[in-house]
Amino acid sequence: MSGFLKIEQLSKAYAAGRPVFADVSFTLEKGEFVCIIGHSGCGKTTILNVLAGLDQASAGVVLMDGREVAGPSLERGVVFQGHALMPWLTVRQNIAFAVRSRWPEMKPAELNAHVEKYVAMVGLSPAIDKKPSALSGGMKQRVGIARAFSIAPKMLLLDEPFGALDALTRGTIQDELMAIVRQTQQTVFMITHDVDEAILLADRILLMSNGSEHEGVYTPGGIAEVVVNPLPRERTRAGLHHLDGYYALRNHIVDFLVTRARAH
Repeated sequence: MSGFLKIEQLSKAYAAGRPVFADVSFTLEKGEFVCIIGHSGCGKTTILNVLAGLDQASAGVVLMDGREVAGPSLERGVVFQGHALMPWLTVRQNIAFAVRSRWPEMKPAELNAHVEKYVAMVGLSPAIDKKPSALSGGMKQRVGIARAFSIAPKMLLLDEPFGALDALTRGTIQDELMAIVRQTQQTVFMITHDVDEAILLADRILLMSNGSEHEGVYTPGGIAEVVVNPLPRERTRAGLHHLDGYYALRNHIVDFLVTRARAH
């Protein structure tokens, strides 16, 4: 267990003496899919932003591939809940813009073939020359996923990328993401509020607690538990609830969220 990504004693405080979370430490192995679950305000997105180099921790260190994360990098692809596409560019142009930033010397024909490959991977070839205004919410998120994969990042960071989608679209894109991740052996860190989504996608699930105050003593939030997903890795959304161990795993996570994640 070498620890491709190492997070060591990470803390974040916006007010002195009251860190949102403290002493957060965990590792991700290369090719591992890890989800983090917790209530709003526990600091999940802050942790992801620190991993992305978009925010700074108050204490602690993040190492990826042996080097400290200090600022944004094309080695880490990020997909947010909002698609963040440039509205004046087509699907092809949005992805080409990212690819050019990664490989500025790439020849036009090679660039075009590269873009078309990743658009096809998310099933959007018929819409490749449309602008975002002509796409549904789910299609826009697929473009965001294609763009993230197209720059060949060492790691993918997903901040509730399907949170705003309807259940049917969400399920379809979950299946597509899982297929692409298996094909590319991508390392993924993902925030979700959806327990079934975490069980479907993740190899491990980090359960995060909120900060709390009891009798004048403040306790910061943090990683309360790390759950290893015991279900077969080749699981599918349709067959998930038929698997032995699914309900026990789901009940354990739900029980954490209801009874232990927040102080009552």
